[in-house]
Amino acid sequence: MDTLVVDHPLVAHKLTALRDERTDSPTFRRLTDELVTLLAYEATRDVRVTDITVNTPLAPARGVRLARPSPLVVPILRAGLGMLDGMTRLLPTAEVGFLGMIRDESTLKAQTYATRLPDDLSGRQCYVLDPMLATGGTLAAAIKYLFERGADDVTAVCLLAAPEGLARVEEEFKGTDLPIRVVTAAVDERLNEHGYIVPGLGDAGDRLYGVV
Repeated sequence: MDTLVVDHPLVAHKLTALRDERTDSPTFRRLTDELVTLLAYEATRDVRVTDITVNTPLAPARGVRLARPSPLVVPILRAGLGMLDGMTRLLPTAEVGFLGMIRDESTLKAQTYATRLPDDLSGRQCYVLDPMLATGGTLAAAIKYLFERGADDVTAVCLLAAPEGLARVEEEFKGTDLPIRVVTAAVDERLNEHGYIVPGLGDAGDRLYGVV
C-alpha cells in the first residue's frame, strides 16, 4: 500500500480552517469541496489514459483521453457525499457508485447497510471517498468489497488519517500485490479512546450536515 500526504500550502490552509471548531457547516462544506479537488489532482496522477490525435485550427496534435472503462468514484455514505462534487469536478466523466457503511461505536467494526455499485468492476480504477481514516475498519472493508467485485486498482481519498488506520489497512492487505493507495491532507497524532482522530476535526458527517 502506498500513502501520499499532499504537501501544499493551499491544502494546509484549507485543512486548518476545517479543523477550527468555529467553522460553520456551510463553510465546512465549501472548504471540503475545495480541499478534495486539490487532493483529487494528486490521487489521479495514475489514472489510465489512451493516446489520441485531434485537429487543432493549425495542425494535428497528439494527446490523451481517459481510458475505458471509466473510473468509478465511490463515496462512503454519509460523510463521503460531502467529497463527491470536489472529486467529480476533476473527473466529470467518471461513474459514481455508493457504499453505505457505518462504524459500530461499541465494537468499532464497519457494517454495510447499502450498496449501489455495478455488479462487475473488472478492469475498473476505483476512487473511494472517506473523510476520516480513523480505525481503518470501514475503509479496509470498502476496499475489500471493491476488489471482490473485480476492481483492479483502488485509491482512497481522505481528508485526514490516523497512524492506526493506515496500519490497519496495511495489515488487512499484507501479502497481496493489490494496487492500493491512500491520499490524504495529513496524518494526525493518534486515535483517542473513542476511536476519533486527535487532533482531527471532529465528526466530519456532523460538521458537514449537522447532528442527526
